[in-house]
Amino acid sequence: MKLLIAFVFIILLIALVGTLMVTRKTDEKYSETAKKNTANLTLIYVAVIFLSTIALGVYISFSG
Repeated sequence: MKLLIAFVFIILLIALVGTLMVTRKTDEKYSETAKKNTANLTLIYVAVIFLSTIALGVYISFSG
């Protein structure tokens, strides 16, 4: 259980660092690419939620 909690915190830390790295860059053409960025971000969130749900199911099935 402690290993899984540590794994979650590592993922959160990587996500935070990645987000901060992306926000430092300026993009003059942001308004032109906003739709593509939003679509990509939505796809990433869907994939992460899907994989997290699977991981939770696997964890629950093996812990019981």
